[in-house]
Amino acid sequence: MPTSSAPATTLPPPDALAAAHSARLTEQIADEIAQAGGWIGFDRYMDRALYAPGLGYYAAGAHKLGDAAAGGDFVTAPEISPLFGQCLAAQVAQLVGSGAVGARVVEFGAGSGALAQDLLRALDAQGVSLERYAIVEVSADLRDRQRARLAGHTNLQWLDAPPEGFDGVVIANEVLDVMPVRLFVTAADGLRERGVAWRDGRLVFDDRPADASLRALVQPITDGLRDALGDGAGALPAGYVSEVSAVVPAWSADLARWLARGVALLIDYGFPRREYYHPQRIMGTLMCHYRHHAHAEPLWLPGLNDITAHVDFTAVADAAHAAGLDVLGYTTQAHFLINSGLLDLVQRAPSPRRANEAQRLVSEAEMGELFKVLAVGRGVEVPLIGFARGDRLYRL
Repeated sequence: MPTSSAPATTLPPPDALAAAHSARLTEQIADEIAQAGGWIGFDRYMDRALYAPGLGYYAAGAHKLGDAAAGGDFVTAPEISPLFGQCLAAQVAQLVGSGAVGARVVEFGAGSGALAQDLLRALDAQGVSLERYAIVEVSADLRDRQRARLAGHTNLQWLDAPPEGFDGVVIANEVLDVMPVRLFVTAADGLRERGVAWRDGRLVFDDRPADASLRALVQPITDGLRDALGDGAGALPAGYVSEVSAVVPAWSADLARWLARGVALLIDYGFPRREYYHPQRIMGTLMCHYRHHAHAEPLWLPGLNDITAHVDFTAVADAAHAAGLDVLGYTTQAHFLINSGLLDLVQRAPSPRRANEAQRLVSEAEMGELFKVLAVGRGVEVPLIGFARGDRLYRL
């Protein structure tokens, strides 16, 4: 049975201009559904809702990042505190300063530019010079914000695609979670795919039998659960809903193509596969963010909501390894930041505000445990300081 996208009535309504913006995107999506025969996969819907030219959430002029008073929808770690960028700078400084990698950084999805600003300032303070800091950004309005914020820095470059033959450090903070995912549902008659249809003047969920490509994506999940939990315990119950990405592993594999030498630090919320697809996690991880409200209605006001899914870090690591990269470390954000000097930074300039910011970054109740850091790379022999303690590679 199709599942309706009931409006999230407790959320603040959009103004007339924003509502009209969403209506235009909804009309485009409805037209695409009609042309496709009445149904599209959720991954296609998510791609259009986030990246449709001029209308998608990350392709239009929404404020997106920042506190609610400024009209933002969510706050990332760099907006919480410059401590985050300063700790990342310590890891970059170790790699660049030792000559283990080239003196270059490429950041994917740089958001407001806060991370780049804090990292560059910290590197300057440590006497570490970069030949180039490049940003790969798909959002035109975010590029404008980044340029304004980073106007005082030199050797900056904005790119539409990753640089070929790159030698240096790659940073992707909260990038993988907004790559499109496919939704699957277990049923008595077999695996089904949850997609999007247009019915009675609105977008609705609609389930169809899974095709071979989706079954191939889900098979490693069920095989892994069976190996980890046993035949009976590893079975997903009927009605289990979750998501799986073909895009994230493909991105990870493509990284191996253009990374000649260096380390990629991938920071996001997620789990190893056996935790992600635990039989008790029956509704998956799909979540939306709208004016600092989290909700689970991705079909509500397309173009005005951020749509995210947690990252299967096992899939990312497996794809990178299969493509020829080394998996160098996997730990929590809390361990990575502490290993990279967070406590020393707090003690150098103690204040209640700084202590509170550090707590938000490392607390298990905030970002410390849910967010993970995965390092993959090529041609790097130096043990990474960010993974000196608390490395969880064995969990992948």
